[in-house]
Amino acid sequence: MFWIYLGAIILLPLYAQFKVKSTYKKYSKVRSTSGMSGAEVARLILDRNGLQNVQVIESQGFLTDHYNPVTKVIALSTHNFREASVAGTAIAAHEVGHAIQDKEAYSFLRFRHRLAPVASITSNASWVFIMIGVIFSSMNSLLGIGIALLAVGVLFQVVTLPVEFNASTRAMNQIVTLGIIRNEEEKSAKKVLSAAAMTYVAATAVAVLELVRLILIFRGRD
Repeated sequence: MFWIYLGAIILLPLYAQFKVKSTYKKYSKVRSTSGMSGAEVARLILDRNGLQNVQVIESQGFLTDHYNPVTKVIALSTHNFREASVAGTAIAAHEVGHAIQDKEAYSFLRFRHRLAPVASITSNASWVFIMIGVIFSSMNSLLGIGIALLAVGVLFQVVTLPVEFNASTRAMNQIVTLGIIRNEEEKSAKKVLSAAAMTYVAATAVAVLELVRLILIFRGRD
């Protein structure tokens, strides 16, 4: 069981990273028939959904695309912001999907946003208690506290899944309805979004496995 666990926490993230990079590399070279850059795609969908207040900016780095619900800003990495590709179109639409979620007060997005600062603190603090509890078996109660704190961070990752999947669904609906992509491009865009979602699935799976392992250690000592 240990080797299965070890293999899972190592191979799952590696496979997810490989999948997203290879898929993005492939479809970032496929020019979209609309000829619209990611920035133009994002702006069009935002305006059609009454989100003129949301700004679209360029960000540095590889796949640094994100939506900030506090500042109401969509940041797209340079290639996606400037170039007209199927990958850039899908990713830009996905980030706009988060902005639409925000506008409609999508429950999972709201919950994740409120949980984020708490999860950040508890996740970092949890490992102090866990390490002490694991090293000193007489301090099993500290391990229990660490597990409880870690569980908040795992909950954040679990809640992230419906947020991301829903944003991708909204993205596909928008780019198809508005005629931004056509024919075979729809399948390609779905592949890009599915590969990106795999990274969240892998991260959540690893987090859950680690939490279960620690719970089993805690229960075994009791």
